[in-house]
This record gives sequence, C-alpha cells and structure tokens, in this order.
Amino acid sequence: MLSKKTKYAINALVFIAKNKKDEPISVSRISEEHQIPLKFLETILTELKNARIVNSTKGKYGGYSLNQTPERIQMAKIIRLFDGAIALLPCVSENFYGRCEKCIDEETCGIRQIAMEIHSETVKRLKAATLADIIKREEKLKK
Repeated sequence: MLSKKTKYAINALVFIAKNKKDEPISVSRISEEHQIPLKFLETILTELKNARIVNSTKGKYGGYSLNQTPERIQMAKIIRLFDGAIALLPCVSENFYGRCEKCIDEETCGIRQIAMEIHSETVKRLKAATLADIIKREEKLKK
C-alpha cells in the first residue's frame, strides 16, 4: 500500500508536470490545490530535490519544477524513495535485501520463489509507469 507521503509526492509531481509554463510552482500553490499540509509538502519536495527529481528556485517567484521530462520519471523511483522496498519479503528486495527471520534455506523456499515472481512483475510495471502515463490517464478519464 502506498503511504500518504508517496501519494502526496506523486500528486505534487503531476501538478508540477501539468504546468505548461516555464515558471516554477510555489509550494503554497501545490499545498492549496491538493490540500497537502504545507510543512509536510516542504519535506516531501526537499526529498524530491535531494533525489534530483525536481529543481528548486528561490526568491519571490521561486518554487519547484521537474528536473526531467514526465516520461522519464518512473513510479518505481518515487515509491522506493518514500516507501522503501517494493517487495513482499525482505529476501526478495533488490535495494533493501534482508534475510527473512527463521528462514532455513532461501534457495528452496517456495514462498520466496512466488514472492520473487510477484516482485519482478511489480517492479517491471512500476518502472514502465511514468508521470506522463498518469497525466494521459487522467486526461482520458475526464473525457
């Protein structure tokens, strides 16, 4: 399940991506449009900036803009940034591996094998899904 933080991050990124102007979007504008608590949003945007997903501009007309095109921002990257592993078990995770408690043999564990298949398919789909896909789907649903 996606955390509230991840959902807010995706909503903020979609909002920034939809802004056709070359001007940065202010934190307060994103906060108001999506009813995201301002301080929480500031934390989220700082993490996105540190991950080089967004740029920030300071000053009176400052705010945030995407660091790359919406087609290049994968959902897998956003989810991993805020929620960590995309895996049912720690022994299946690519980036957050951990041995399962009381595991006798990873190589012959049937649960692990099924979890690996689910993990592989999930990661594949999340890497293929981008901000651009979300925007296209929203536009299609509004018609």
